[in-house]
Amino acid sequence: LPPAPLPAGSAAPYGNMAATGAAAGLVQYVVLRGDLARSWPLGAAVAQGCHAALAAAHAHRQHPDTRAYLELGGAMRTVVLEAPDEAALTALAETLKQHSIDHHVWTEQPEDVATCLALRPYPKDQVHQHLKKLKLLK
Repeated sequence: LPPAPLPAGSAAPYGNMAATGAAAGLVQYVVLRGDLARSWPLGAAVAQGCHAALAAAHAHRQHPDTRAYLELGGAMRTVVLEAPDEAALTALAETLKQHSIDHHVWTEQPEDVATCLALRPYPKDQVHQHLKKLKLLK
């Protein structure tokens, strides 16, 4: 059966879920501390990445790239990378700040420990140069 029609004036969640045009080239990068990923329970480490990704998307929710990315729905592309430790994560955050790359560093409370950072969605070619030395999280 086809889906029920939506009430007048409402929009379908996630748009049409089709990756079209420039939006298809958008990616959200998440960088998790590798030392924590290997020493914390898996669920706790995954939660850090989720927190950072959501915080970055929320902080930049009005940016056209973020809006387009969220409209992709099931076609959204996220890449999870690893920074070896807190010092490396902090250095990356500083580099991103110097190059005006929008991002959010997730700091776990009450411990006040930087665990992860996420960029708002970007075209890969705009940010890859700052992340290319990082490995995929395994």
